[in-house]
Amino acid sequence: MAIGFLAPLVFVLLTAFMTDQQALTKDLWPQTWQWQNFGAVFEKAPLLRYFGQSLTYSVLSTVGMLISSVPIAYGLARLKWKGRTWAFYLVIVAMMLPPQVIAVPMYVLWAKAGLTGTLWPLIIPNFFGDAFSIFLIRQFLISIPQSYIDAARIDGASELGILWRIVIPMAKPGLAAAALFMFLRTWNDYFGPLLYTGESPANWTLSVGLASFRSVHQVQWNLTMAATVLVMLPVIILFFFAQKSFIEGIKLSGVK
Repeated sequence: MAIGFLAPLVFVLLTAFMTDQQALTKDLWPQTWQWQNFGAVFEKAPLLRYFGQSLTYSVLSTVGMLISSVPIAYGLARLKWKGRTWAFYLVIVAMMLPPQVIAVPMYVLWAKAGLTGTLWPLIIPNFFGDAFSIFLIRQFLISIPQSYIDAARIDGASELGILWRIVIPMAKPGLAAAALFMFLRTWNDYFGPLLYTGESPANWTLSVGLASFRSVHQVQWNLTMAATVLVMLPVIILFFFAQKSFIEGIKLSGVK
């Protein structure tokens, strides 16, 4: 199974070192290693600018998700209030709703606000909660023993104080998993940036910028694969350093 997952990555990596002509053949191994392909991609397209746009989109979306989704998840997991169950059902429904379904009305809304051509229509909604992140964090918060929260309430701590001083420190693995999911999802997002910045190349992200290596009559597969390797590299490094918290958070989020 591991070989099946790694095979496409190996293919992309090897193709990145081929010449343009060899990339169109059935060869699986580069005849001569074309290291200059990685330098050529920066001449072909402004990848550093695309990288900055992708980083801005992913970081701001992740920060916004944590600021909004954590208190919402806490309210659904630990506070008793009328309509809590129905609110949780609403989160589930929002998770099942494909973003393409509401793409047109949302585009019209943001166009009237004058924000099309930028990444703000994709960033701002995350500051008001993300359905999947709320669900994931809520499932993790349920696994925290209620006795800690009850003891803090007896001592007179406010709900905000309980959330900040007790719940968040104990929920770090779950928050790390949710943050990593959000970062990866926004980093790899193609539909959203294409919809809102398709006619504004200055605001393209890496996923949209890869299309610049494709023309109507020709695709430079070696350069496309070299650029793809550069796009994947930050994600691989991030997962390598955060995999322990990621796996622990996912495992504990399914306890209850």
